Amino acid sequence: MSNQTKQNQAFIAPEFDVDQWIDAEGKKTEAFKLSDFKGKFKVVYCFQSWCPGCHSKGLPDLKKMVEALKDHDDIVFLAVQTVFEGHDTNTYEKMEETQKQYDLKIPFGHDPGSHGRSGSNIMFNYKTGGTPWFLFIDKNDRVVFSDFHLNPDTAIAFLKTL
Repeated sequence: MSNQTKQNQAFIAPEFDVDQWIDAEGKKTEAFKLSDFKGKFKVVYCFQSWCPGCHSKGLPDLKKMVEALKDHDDIVFLAVQTVFEGHDTNTYEKMEETQKQYDLKIPFGHDPGSHGRSGSNIMFNYKTGGTPWFLFIDKNDRVVFSDFHLNPDTAIAFLKTL
């Protein structure tokens, strides 16, 4: 079985395990938990502020999806800075700046890791392979997509069918 196929086999989503969040308006907020979005389809975008691909492809794709699906209350978008290198550059403040730069009215998290790990908890728990990275978690909390290759138009068409 190819790595691509393994990545896209559904599995139960682990808890986010991200402590630092800002809400859709950029205000510091309590940590979001997976259970906060029970019964909703979750799109989680993983990025680093210094990642060229995140700015040239991932964040514009995310913005396109958020705008196209803003009236779908059963879909939640979240962005998480999954720091696995450049801890001095990929900071909480850079995460805040990224939300403002793209005018994304969605929650953003900062995940520099914990539990004695120097890398992101989401990357470890969800076995992601870097940034930019998209996770789709269905209404039953199963990860149904996990990859850095995403066609936003196809994703929008799929999400509109939910």
